Amino acid sequence: MLRLILAEDSVLLRAGLAEVLSRSGHAVVAAVGDADALKRAVAAERPDVVVTDVRMPPDFRDEGLRAALELRSADPSLPVLVLSQYVATAYAARLFDGSAGGTGGSGAAGGLGYLLKDRVGEVDEFLDALERVAGGQTVLDPEVIRVLLNHRPANHPLGRLTPREREVLALMAEGLNNQAVAARLFVTEAAVVKHASSIFMKLELDPAEGNRRVLAVLAHLRGTAG
Repeated sequence: MLRLILAEDSVLLRAGLAEVLSRSGHAVVAAVGDADALKRAVAAERPDVVVTDVRMPPDFRDEGLRAALELRSADPSLPVLVLSQYVATAYAARLFDGSAGGTGGSGAAGGLGYLLKDRVGEVDEFLDALERVAGGQTVLDPEVIRVLLNHRPANHPLGRLTPREREVLALMAEGLNNQAVAARLFVTEAAVVKHASSIFMKLELDPAEGNRRVLAVLAHLRGTAG
């Protein structure tokens, strides 16, 4: 069972999400409608994971995203899943880039996810993503990945990747491990490891720098978001 805080300004969606989560065996310890209430609830409840919308009152711009970044800055170990109504690659880039600057004093960095709200309707997918984020993994919505891959600058390092390597990177960006990537592509785990090593080399990622899967996602986002 996970203890969650849910931040969503739509009363109906907030109630629906809380019902889905409760029926799945999780405890929604606070359900709030704005970013300030979210920050107060996190301080009071110390949840296992936070689920928040990007756009919140009063201006309905990026209040939820900014709150998520503040919470992660204060406690990098706090898992956060951000929900967005639209594919907004700049928001995704801010979330992942802004949360990648180290672990601070709170231990290892917690899981991080960015999903479209449409994904919530696929309950099993939503719950799987939530549990992976709570378990420390990185999750990025497949539709966001598709947009990023199709709108990269001509000179971006992603252009060095083969079609198969792009497929592997996209699945890595979703947060899948080698076994899951292999199953999705109907190849061996050894083949996935080989492709992943080539991806890291072509994106010029230092093997000594933290989680290379996360770094690959960040390189993906930084070079394509605008």
